[in-house]
Amino acid sequence: MSPTVPRPGHAGTEFDVCAETPGPVPTTAGYTMSVPRGLSALASADTVLIPGWAPLDEPLPARVRTALLRAHARGARLVTICSGVFALTRTGLLDGRSATTHWQRAARLRAEFPDVRVEPDALYVDHGDVATSAGAGAGIDLRLHLVRKDHGAAHAALVARHMVMPPRRDGGQAQYAPPSDALDGLLDWAGARLGTSLSVGDLAAHLNVSPRTLARRFTERLGTSPGAWLLSRRVAEARTLLEETGLPVEAIAARVGLTSAVNLRRRFRTLVGTTPDAYRRTFSSGSGTGSGRG
Repeated sequence: MSPTVPRPGHAGTEFDVCAETPGPVPTTAGYTMSVPRGLSALASADTVLIPGWAPLDEPLPARVRTALLRAHARGARLVTICSGVFALTRTGLLDGRSATTHWQRAARLRAEFPDVRVEPDALYVDHGDVATSAGAGAGIDLRLHLVRKDHGAAHAALVARHMVMPPRRDGGQAQYAPPSDALDGLLDWAGARLGTSLSVGDLAAHLNVSPRTLARRFTERLGTSPGAWLLSRRVAEARTLLEETGLPVEAIAARVGLTSAVNLRRRFRTLVGTTPDAYRRTFSSGSGTGSGRG
């Protein structure tokens, strides 16, 4: 186990990495980390990050459990990424509380720890003193959320810009998991018809439900509204076409159902933060032959 230990310092935040036994620590990525500090580092940590736990059924060593509980008892925040939740659950601190992990491991977490309320679609769950996140990407979402709480939205936005990623991600894990129910079938159906005048009413009619019921299902599963999902899906398709083709922006707008280049530019800047033309210059694969004005 190699938790990351952030501590506020005079120049922002200080970070340490520690393990139960300091020294060379092998990783599943094929390289070895040199970890200089032991569990005593947790005695002064404000936040303790558990980045993963493998194998999942590995017992939590008594010394590690004691160190985590002591850190928590004196007010440290315990945070997990992906499978790290399997270590935190063994402290008992999640009993009777909600938590999340990667969607592939959610069923196992629920089965092994019935006292934990597993939220398989959440990108992260923050209780203040403990917080859990889904996969590695969701771990970044959670850490940006914690930066926002600790240092404000402006600083979090600055960090996000430095990392070249959005300050917040819409939706939950369900948008990345394999299709499993009628709503997933609807998403596939809608995705194949982006170039048409598809509306929220059309989506509801396809499932034979009311727009209100559809909105509730989207909120429960994806954490967003049908209209917002449809717009984000259209912009995502536009991004792909800008990267992989030389189609003019007007043609791309029509192909993704945004009707005009003006509308595409407006929506694109709102969701992506740049113009289609600037995006194409940065990310184009060079396979297209035409050009489009952004």
